[in-house]
Amino acid sequence: MQNTPRPSSTLLAKEPSSPVLTVSELNNTVAELLECSIPLLWISGEISNFTKAASGHWYFTLKDDMAQVRAVMFRGCAQSVDFLPKEGDKVEVRATVSLYTARGDFQLNVEAIRHAGAGNLYEAFLRLKSKLEKEGLFDNSRKLVIPFFARNIGIVTSPKAAALRDILTTLARRAPYANLILYPAPVQGDGAAEKIAQAITVASSRAECDVLLICRGGGSIEDLWSFNEEIVARAIAACTIPTISGIGHETDFTIADFVTDLRAPTPTGAAEMATRAYGEWMNSLRTQADRLQYVMKRLLHNSMQKTDGLARRLISPSAYIERERNKLHTVATRLVHISNNLLVTSRYEIAHWNIRLKSQLPDIKPLQSRLVNAKQQLSKAMTIRLAHHHQTLSSLSSQLELLSPERTLERGYAILTDPQGHIIRTPEQLPVHKPVSIQLASGNAKISIESVQPDLK
Repeated sequence: MQNTPRPSSTLLAKEPSSPVLTVSELNNTVAELLECSIPLLWISGEISNFTKAASGHWYFTLKDDMAQVRAVMFRGCAQSVDFLPKEGDKVEVRATVSLYTARGDFQLNVEAIRHAGAGNLYEAFLRLKSKLEKEGLFDNSRKLVIPFFARNIGIVTSPKAAALRDILTTLARRAPYANLILYPAPVQGDGAAEKIAQAITVASSRAECDVLLICRGGGSIEDLWSFNEEIVARAIAACTIPTISGIGHETDFTIADFVTDLRAPTPTGAAEMATRAYGEWMNSLRTQADRLQYVMKRLLHNSMQKTDGLARRLISPSAYIERERNKLHTVATRLVHISNNLLVTSRYEIAHWNIRLKSQLPDIKPLQSRLVNAKQQLSKAMTIRLAHHHQTLSSLSSQLELLSPERTLERGYAILTDPQGHIIRTPEQLPVHKPVSIQLASGNAKISIESVQPDLK
């Protein structure tokens, strides 16, 4: 049912004089009208008559209780689908409505296909992922380090799951030394998420394993949905044991994968990440043993050489004491000799410096005589100078006594002052009918001025 190239659109209705349409022209016109008038849309239905051609194209019928329609999905689009539809599957397809012009069959050209309800599930997945990411449950800073050597390994999965057999086989081959602890829980179905969260919580509270594997095999998004539940994500985030998720196939991602400390592509990959292969351990131990043996041989060889050297240097205690006594006597003799030489040399140097010191001392007798004369001259000069100053002081004192205001007052003069204490020097300054102070030679008096006569010249 491949589409063939179509010529350009032809109007469905023509003028009466127009030529009659061919079947090809009619089908091409109808196909173009369908594709232009109906946009790309999602359609739900049940798969029937599914065929995968050798070319890689998928051909099937999409039906419901009342109708059916043929559909084709070309190889380029089919390669991006992560599952192979089968008879009776409930699906949703994104398609354009078209017409297969070669046969005039009405059909859907499918661009994408998913399980029915997967769109709603995916939207719920994205909402929960965004919520938990904002809360920091995916941050690398809160993730625990997977232990390098795990002796006790916990497994959260269904006892009937094929994933458990793969894990046990891998661990038996890689780490036969490890103790395995199963925390059983259903991995799909009603109530599975609560049981998985409970198993993780029990493992965390018991703290009896070094690492915890959370696993299940592949399946559809509905089959894996228990690991997309918030209760499981929060149980993993609260777990105190390092966790590794191995859920579905490599292309499957769940909320649990983002919260666990390490994600493995498959359950087998989770078992491999949790352990180191027994053969690798043995090879590492052999390498370390060879290095240790080499180092020990080197240390032993060096110690033997050192012992031989010390043995050659070893002598009897009496000989050692005699040799040390001789050395001590020699050193004592040298010390006495050196001490005597130092004493003689020091005495000679002291005598030599005394002679030089005496030769350098100045003759101070002339200086002492000059100093006595200078003292006598200074004393005589000071006496003359002091007498001169006494005479000058007496002369000035006599002059000051003559000019003293008290002597003037004693000669009959007086000093007049107004009430403010200002000296009155002119008749105009005399206040009339106001007290005036008079300072005399032997006291003060207050008088009142009755009148002031003008100065008659």
